[in-house]
Amino acid sequence: RRVHGDSIVDHKMLRRKTAKKTTSTNPPAAETSKHSAMENILLLTDSYKISHYPQYPPKTTEVYSYFESRGGLWNEVCFFGLQYIIERYLVGQVVTQAKIDEAEAYFNRHLPTYPFNREGWEYILHQHQGKLPVSIKAVPEGTVVPGKNILLSVVNTDPACFWLTNYLETLLVQVWYPMTVCTNSREQKRILLRYLRETGDPNLIDFKLHDFGFRGVSSVESAGIGGCAHLVNFKGTDTVIALVVASEYYDEPNAGFSIPASEHSTITSWGQDREGDAMENMLRTYDKGLVACVSDSFNVFNACEKIWGERLKDLIMSRDGTLVVRPDSGDPVEVVLKCHELLGNAFGYTVNEKGYRVLDPHVRLIQGDGVDIQSLQQILEALKQAKWSADNIAFGSGGALLQKLNRDTLKCAFKCSSIVVDSKRMDVWKDPITDPGKQSKRGKLALIQTNGVFQTVSTDTPRPDDVLVEVFRDGAMTKSFTFSEIRERAARGL
Repeated sequence: RRVHGDSIVDHKMLRRKTAKKTTSTNPPAAETSKHSAMENILLLTDSYKISHYPQYPPKTTEVYSYFESRGGLWNEVCFFGLQYIIERYLVGQVVTQAKIDEAEAYFNRHLPTYPFNREGWEYILHQHQGKLPVSIKAVPEGTVVPGKNILLSVVNTDPACFWLTNYLETLLVQVWYPMTVCTNSREQKRILLRYLRETGDPNLIDFKLHDFGFRGVSSVESAGIGGCAHLVNFKGTDTVIALVVASEYYDEPNAGFSIPASEHSTITSWGQDREGDAMENMLRTYDKGLVACVSDSFNVFNACEKIWGERLKDLIMSRDGTLVVRPDSGDPVEVVLKCHELLGNAFGYTVNEKGYRVLDPHVRLIQGDGVDIQSLQQILEALKQAKWSADNIAFGSGGALLQKLNRDTLKCAFKCSSIVVDSKRMDVWKDPITDPGKQSKRGKLALIQTNGVFQTVSTDTPRPDDVLVEVFRDGAMTKSFTFSEIRERAARGL
């Protein structure tokens, strides 16, 4: 791997190194750290699952479960993020004697009346060298699948470890997050493409929605995997850790780009009377290429009309590059429209072949305040009605892109659908009379495509037309996908 130091990938590297060592009753120093405890696979589950192993029917030898989106905000989902979870948490020797002892100590304090399955975990340690005896199949990442279809399945490969399938549910279901971010980002890409096709140049799409979300998410890991999910659809980001995830887990050396830009402190520190000097400093410091400057520290309209449009106009027009003006407050629709008019009056514009106004190429705007999938469309529609091309503007989105989502946005669920008891396979399902929408599927499942339409079907034997591919088996990743492959799949149908 290419990245070293104190980062999320460093813990993965550490786990791989310790996995090669022989087990011992004396935990290595690395395994007693707070960081390694956070990655102990025995602890990455819900409390009640610790007690589930004796609850299955006697003589159970196989538990088969699946994950799906049961519907939600959009009719289809763009599947992404499982490869990160598998490689980060499941690959290699993830069970050691030290981790078993550590987990038992936590569980004895936390759930003193629950029977900890030490025997089961030590069986995995000794019979499988600490590697997880399960098989995971999934749709190739980047695939766009209608809701209410299987997206991944999990089944134990050792009859003695039937209980392990659903023990892993808690961790695997967290794929809901990158999958939902990726789908949300893709739906915004669909909107942007529609307006670019109607009013401008669709070839500009890659940099039309920029990720501003690092500070607004719940953790560094969320920023990494959520930011990476956004980069499936776009190439603009300020979430640096997303580049690390794309590089370390998807073999993409540089998934996204950014440009020099100011923040309020670098403008307001000059004082209100010297705001123009601060803006001039931006232009002279970055004398070519793209540069973005926040312009609402005091009066965004004065900045557009007087500072950019008069005082610094000649400097802007003489630059070999583009100034991107960033309003950052007020009603997004009203502010964006007025800034277009002020910049258009100051710098001029042309009318493209579709009949929409395009600002002089030396100036553009980015709206980074209050941007979500609803306001994005409202702004673009208002610009269209005012005969402004979508070419003139890019958007930045933070919390609404990476954080203002939850598992119910796409109604994600993981359910057991098949079990083998005393050598007999049986369908398993739920069908609550209080909520038909939570009815689950029955049997072992395959995802097939007929005339371009996905359909989930029950099957007792493997089907050659099954879209699901095995991505993990017995501690090893059996199939991985490059970021370019994922991007190509996600772009289909837009």
